[in-house]
Amino acid sequence: MALSTADIAHLLVSLMLIVMAAHATGRLFARLRQPAVIGEIVGGLLLGPTVLGVFAPRATQVLVPTEGPVATGLDVVNQIGLLLLMFLAGSEMRLRARSRERRTAAIIATAGLLLPFVGGVGVIQLVGHEGFAGPNGTALTLTLTFGMAAAVAAIPVISRILMDLGVQDTSFGRIVLMVAVAEDAALYIVLAVVLGLASAQAHDAVGLWAATDIHALMPTLTYYVLVTVLFFAVCALWGPRFFQWLATRDWNVVERQNPTAFRLLFLFAGVGVCAALGINSVFGALMAGICAARGDAGSGELQVGGRALPAWEAIKHFSLAFFVPVYFACVGLRLDLARQLDPLFFLWFLLLVCAMKGLSIWLAGVFAGETHAFSVHLGVALNARGTPGVLMATVTYEAGVINARFFAALVLMSVVTCQIAGFWLDRAFRHDTLQAELGPTPTRAPRRAAVPQEVR
Repeated sequence: MALSTADIAHLLVSLMLIVMAAHATGRLFARLRQPAVIGEIVGGLLLGPTVLGVFAPRATQVLVPTEGPVATGLDVVNQIGLLLLMFLAGSEMRLRARSRERRTAAIIATAGLLLPFVGGVGVIQLVGHEGFAGPNGTALTLTLTFGMAAAVAAIPVISRILMDLGVQDTSFGRIVLMVAVAEDAALYIVLAVVLGLASAQAHDAVGLWAATDIHALMPTLTYYVLVTVLFFAVCALWGPRFFQWLATRDWNVVERQNPTAFRLLFLFAGVGVCAALGINSVFGALMAGICAARGDAGSGELQVGGRALPAWEAIKHFSLAFFVPVYFACVGLRLDLARQLDPLFFLWFLLLVCAMKGLSIWLAGVFAGETHAFSVHLGVALNARGTPGVLMATVTYEAGVINARFFAALVLMSVVTCQIAGFWLDRAFRHDTLQAELGPTPTRAPRRAAVPQEVR
């Protein structure tokens, strides 16, 4: 369906309003020393049914329609923003640390992932999944989603908080980021399985498994688990070398002409491979970012003067200027807190998942030999759900796994936990209660020209 001139003008006006609102509120939150991503979601809330829709519902529907060609155009931009966000998030999953820090991070990541996940699974078994399920949600997919909600951590938001405090290159900062990377890698695998099962439940799956026309639970579950883990393993082991090989071929005219374009083509190729396998595109974008960034790092292309560094900077700048803010603002546009939010449910859900996550991190930190105060700060920092929490909420809601009530609680939990982590660590650092636990901050960190340390 072709867009008319009026539709194109309407779409451009809608995008203009969304981008303006996202950047304005993002700037305000940044001035308040809070993650800009939270402000971008708030920008969407202001334009959507939560705020403007209460006072002028007709205006909301005209400015950001939910049906028709303009809504389709907005959804296309939104999906591109999601893919670029995951591509950049994957590029960040690279971190070096000392052996003691790696041991501590391994213990904390294991406990911080398994204990909250198992606790979340136990809770959903007690309360039942019916009150949280969307049209394609089942007991299994809701159980996995609830477990992920309890265990997820936020690399981009956490890294931004650490950078604002100037402690990203301390022992504390390195441990926090290593744990967040390990947890997110595992949780994205589980998320890919959940989305695959949801597609099979809705009978709209694509790729190899859809061609078999098999709908039984155990074969379907086995396929999505195996193919997701296998895809992750292949990408982790050989993906960077494959990307590096492609980028250094003389016949690769795209790389020679425009390195930025080649990295975007690699992103699209990763998404296409996942579509062929029946894996959600989000996972393909994430793995493409991991492979491309590690491939560039291995070839030295991320050093000063390398051709790849300007390419990554270009992708970052245009993504954060337009596509990614639109994606987060659209999250706010989908929320109708007046109708979707259940305050009582949100309160006990927030307290429960924060307690499970924080306690597991604290216990693991103490077990690893860290001090009580250091472990408490780790627990607070790793409770920030941020971008991964919002991502999990949006993709499972769009896939019909969860309902609007659970969607609103997940998004709001992601916002609140980021606020708590930001305020807590900022206050602790300002009052020098954290500095003694962090150790000395390097006066001059080694110059490391790589993919941006943080996305938001």
